[in-house]
Amino acid sequence: MTETGAVRTGPPGALARLPGRVPPLVADAALAAALFLMTLGPGRVANGTGFALQTALVLPLVWRRRAPRAAFGAIAAAALAQWLLGVQLPADAALLVALGTVTARAPYRSAWAAALVAAAGAVLAAARWAPEGRFPASAAAMTAAVAASALLGANARIRRAARAERLARLELDRDERERRAVEEERARIARELHDSVTHGLSVVVALADALGHARPADATIVTARIAQTGRQALTDMRRALGLLQDTGPDAGPHTGPGDDRRSPPGIGQLRALCEQMAAAGLVTRLRVDGEAARVPAAAQLTVHRLVQESLTNALRHAPQGSRAEVRVSCAPGAVTVEVTDDGRAAGTGRPGSAGSGRGLTGMRERAAAFGGALEAGPRPGGGWRVFVRLDPGGAP
Repeated sequence: MTETGAVRTGPPGALARLPGRVPPLVADAALAAALFLMTLGPGRVANGTGFALQTALVLPLVWRRRAPRAAFGAIAAAALAQWLLGVQLPADAALLVALGTVTARAPYRSAWAAALVAAAGAVLAAARWAPEGRFPASAAAMTAAVAASALLGANARIRRAARAERLARLELDRDERERRAVEEERARIARELHDSVTHGLSVVVALADALGHARPADATIVTARIAQTGRQALTDMRRALGLLQDTGPDAGPHTGPGDDRRSPPGIGQLRALCEQMAAAGLVTRLRVDGEAARVPAAAQLTVHRLVQESLTNALRHAPQGSRAEVRVSCAPGAVTVEVTDDGRAAGTGRPGSAGSGRGLTGMRERAAAFGGALEAGPRPGGGWRVFVRLDPGGAP
């Protein structure tokens, strides 16, 4: 079965890959270089020791997204060495950047540990370098900076998780739409096959029964009608099965002789259908009011299938000699279909009371596709009636 009604744009997860993005390693290297240059200048790095500490504080940021915990540990170690040597450097800001990356990407336990280490470092730095009498304020300010960095990282984690969930949901919705489209296509083809095959076989059986009682002069006519009905059933089956090929990736226009898969039956073919039923033993009268040419092809196919299924059920279940009447009214914005028969035999089977019930279910589904509700039941005094009103403009 060829999947229809959906388009695949790539393998699962393709929605998460956006073209044109800067590689993370390049972006992180640019960040490290910018921070290094911004915190490097006269009076900030006085000697070789300060330059080495400056490099040790900033360089691990290049790998902050590839290895967030290792980068944070390396920067924290450099900050501790700086504290022990008593060298104060603005490049300490690298520790806040690394902390935000850990809380955004590392497991929660590692994020909490990194936040505690950074908070302890802030208190130690305030104790060593805060002006006299300003320790509480300095410690509070640096601890607040640590908390802000951790919260920014946590917020980035939440946003990334929400985005991943949203993308996963979009892919699930896409898969669900594809699955639903396949199921609807299968159901539609199953209805087509059921309607065409059941009708054809019912007519053939009725004609074959009549052949046993026909006069020799009429036997040839009945046999020809059996062959004609069989050929029509095969044509309808090929048309339904051809829908599978027409929706495939290699499907192209079918222009060969005798290929009518693209011309489904409609209201114009109801007269031939009624003549076929009359030949099988169910005398059928047809009345069509309004301009059928203005009814869309899809709605005409539904009308034809509803009438076909109703007459097939009448042929199968109504007593011998019953008559049927088909009335189709084509008005602006609506099409009504009524099929009645005068069968009077008590206890005869009807759609839904015998067999699989697929026929009546399929008829209801066809009617619902055009905003209609099927009414099917016995008539007062005997017989059976099927009525439906379709809205050709209300098809999904």
